[in-house]
Amino acid sequence: MVFGKQVRLARITENGKMLCIPMDHGVSEGPIAGLENIHDMMFMLEDAGVTALLAHKGIFRTLPRPLKVGAIMHMSASTKLSSKPNWKVQVASIAEAIRLGVDAVSVHVNIGGEDDADMLSKLGRIADVCDDLQIPFIAMMYPRGPNIKDARDPFAIAHVARVGAELGADIVKTPMPSAEPSEIRKVVKSCPVPVVAAGGPKMERDEDVLRLAWAVIQGGGMGITFGRNVFQHSRPKQIVKALREVIFNGKKPEEALQVV
Repeated sequence: MVFGKQVRLARITENGKMLCIPMDHGVSEGPIAGLENIHDMMFMLEDAGVTALLAHKGIFRTLPRPLKVGAIMHMSASTKLSSKPNWKVQVASIAEAIRLGVDAVSVHVNIGGEDDADMLSKLGRIADVCDDLQIPFIAMMYPRGPNIKDARDPFAIAHVARVGAELGADIVKTPMPSAEPSEIRKVVKSCPVPVVAAGGPKMERDEDVLRLAWAVIQGGGMGITFGRNVFQHSRPKQIVKALREVIFNGKKPEEALQVV
């Protein structure tokens, strides 16, 4: 028997793998380069072959036409203008996600500061509603705050990923400790739900972007969620096609570079 989560998960993945482009940065950072005209960028990436696009509710509401790829509505936010930019608050509901017709929802949780108890509470409650209504739930889990000594520490990353899984996420997005498959495997093996990699800041070299994606797949990850390394690329469609070669076709970074 097929249930709703399985149907919707199939819409945001391809053969069990994910190539998602998060585009929620307009709230936290403002209309940064690449997202000035976000709808045009979304349609370009749709044509390039992503499996899903992630954005806030207002972006989906104002689309001139429905997307042909998976849609993930982000439900939490903060801004860099705030005195507490690491405190992500809930800004949307599952009911809105259903009305908009998206395929999944996501929340961002930073662990390591004085406000993480509030974020964890919301994480647990949203997971319960998603389970009840069969909406796939992605938890973006980051070790971030004054109690985090090293944000790239594999154990710290494994810890926050495990929190996301234990509190009900279907997929956990988290930063990777490095581009070494062995370190990524430590995070993936200790998380009972699929793990996808955050892309982090803009990288200077395409080789580094593709190397991280390759390491994620080699380390057992489900795929990637790269934002700025795609929509701020000089040729967004080409880097998506190169990422597809790595994620879906098993190509090594140096082989995939020929597409860019």
